[in-house]
This record gives sequence, structure tokens and C-alpha cells, in this order.
Amino acid sequence: MKSQGPNIAWTGRAAWLAAALAVASLAGCADLGYYWQSVNGHLAMLNAARPVNDWLGDAQTPALLKTRLALAQRIRSFAVTELNLPDNPSYQRYADLHRSAVVWNVVAAPELSLTLKTWCFPVAGCVGYRGYFSESEARAEADRLAAQGLETSVYGIPAYSTLGWMNWAGGDPLLSTFISYPEGELARLVFHELAHQVAYAPDDTVFNESFATAVERLGVRRWLAAQPGLESSEAGLAYQRFDERRRQFRALTAATRRELSDIYASRQAFSQDAPSKPALKELAMQRFRKNFAELRAAWNGYAGYDPWVARANNASFAAQAAYDDLVPGFESLFEREGRDWQRFYAAVQHLARLPQSERHAFLRTGTAPPTRRAPVDHGRMPLRP
Repeated sequence: MKSQGPNIAWTGRAAWLAAALAVASLAGCADLGYYWQSVNGHLAMLNAARPVNDWLGDAQTPALLKTRLALAQRIRSFAVTELNLPDNPSYQRYADLHRSAVVWNVVAAPELSLTLKTWCFPVAGCVGYRGYFSESEARAEADRLAAQGLETSVYGIPAYSTLGWMNWAGGDPLLSTFISYPEGELARLVFHELAHQVAYAPDDTVFNESFATAVERLGVRRWLAAQPGLESSEAGLAYQRFDERRRQFRALTAATRRELSDIYASRQAFSQDAPSKPALKELAMQRFRKNFAELRAAWNGYAGYDPWVARANNASFAAQAAYDDLVPGFESLFEREGRDWQRFYAAVQHLARLPQSERHAFLRTGTAPPTRRAPVDHGRMPLRP
């Protein structure tokens, strides 16, 4: 490759401290070592990124990568013009990370609960995961938590959002971890991550992730419909097949979560004949795996969910819930706001300022919250409670 071009200079103390605060706050830092890996990992990623136009103009950039970068720019432009998502420096640069994930998340939950362990920090509040730029460090943390009696899960993620805090430094870049995704999946990811810059409620992972998931689903439908011939093309049909499998799998995991929740919440009678909660849990997990096997049989050999199922436990089920549970409520809200993106975002920002119990009640039941709303403003961080 040619010279990296004009990268950001990270020698200024003010720039370093601002980046450190943002990244450590978003990733969660409970000790200096964790703080250090969070900051260094993020800054290394930013320093590896250079403008997409530089990559497109570089004769040494592979043709396939140029095609994907050009597609990503069209998707990003669509996000701004058609979905009213923020128009800022994010996703206008690209970095090759030479690894399969940008960060590995650790999640943990008790043996008889679907409540995730949380980590708290000043800016982003409390979240139910802890991210590491090193897979080995993530697995070491998972082992430490498992030694405390918690069920754990470690999974790589292709992208994360800095919620707009790092736009002054070039924003969130496109990454090698997802640039080769099929067209529909690439659009879905870009829409999801940009949505995090629209609204964010501290201490409420389910609200934040469900909102971004709703935006990605609604946005991809528009993207597919807007591209001439794409819906009926092989790429469009492949996305629809993949999305249908995803919906079926999430419906199955949601049903299992409900079953497990009922088991854990039950007031078990003290009787030698009554099965214990761990025994009932094991039966529910056996049913889950049996139902998955039946579902998978209709997928023509698709095995993408096999590793998840093999390692499924309370932690992985609870983490999945964050991306699903409130999505129907957000989709209903979009319809209620006349499918107008600006009105929808204003309504979501308003919900983000309410107490968690009120916004969850509205999204689950449709009970109207107070009507006063703040205007959408993509020029600054999402509104805080």
C-alpha cells in the first residue's frame, strides 16, 4: 500500500485525554489495565483508518475492496438522504484490522437468572457487557467470572459506535471486519451503528440496541426497495433468505427466554417429588436444542447458528434479548409517527429522557407517554435524561 496519508496526530494531550474519556466510558473501565487496553485499542483502530477516497484512488487497493467501499458510500449516502440519519465523518474512512472482530464482548449472568451483570462508567452509564480488543483478554475475563459461579459468553463483534463523541477525530470508520458482508447485511450494519448517534439512553442497553435494530430493519427494507431489481436479484433473495432464518431463530430464542424466565421466577414448592429449577432449566435447554434441530433441517444445510446453540446459556440468551425485546414497540412507533423519520427520531429522543420504566411500558403496551418532545439535532450528542 501507499503511504497512509494524513492520519490524525495523537500526540496532543487534549486530544488523547478526550479520546481516552470517550472510549473508556463507552467500553467500561473498572481498572487501569482495562482502561489502557480500551484506549490503545480504539486509537490504534482510528490511526489505521484513512479516507475512503484515498483507498479508491490507490492503485494497490484490490478491485473487490474498491467495489465494497464504493457500495458502503452509497449506503451511507442513502442513510443520510432517505433515513435522515446523521451526516458526519463516520463511515467515510476505512481501516484494515487484520483480525476477525474489532472487539470481543464478555457477558455474564447467574445460573438461575437472565439478568446480565453490568459494568458502569461516567458517560455511557451501565451496560451489560464488557468489550476487549484482545480475544484472549476477553476469555480470561470470562474465566474469572465463571470462577465466581456466573454463566458467561464471549463473542466477537464487527463494529461498535462511539455515539458521535469521536466525530471530531474522524468518526467511526468502515472496517475490514464487515466490509465484505453481503449488500443487505452491510446496509443493515451501517444503519444500526448510525442510529446509535441519534438517541441513547444511559443504563438501558435494551432500549438502545432495540432502537438501532428497528432502524436497521426498517432501513434495509427501504434500501432493497429503492435499488432497481435488487429485491428480485440473487443478492436480494439471498438477503431475504438470511433474514427469514434470523427471524425464525430469534423467535425460537425469545420463546426459550420466556420459558426460562417463568422457571426462574416460579415459587417452587419444597417437595422431594418436585423437579428443581436447575432440572427444569435443563429440560428447557433440551427442548430448545431439539426445536433448533427441527428448524435447521429446513435451512438447506445453513449452519451459521450452530456455534451459538452449542454454547447457549443464560448469558447468551440475555444478551440476545437486548437486540430484540423492544423492537416491535419501536416499529409500531414508526408507524404511529406516519413513517416520518424526523418525527420518529424526535419521539425516540423524548422516550430516552423518560424514566426507564415509563419508556419500556410505552414500547411494550403503546400507553402514551407525555407528549412534549425535543427536536432532532444531529449536530451534537443525543439528548440525556
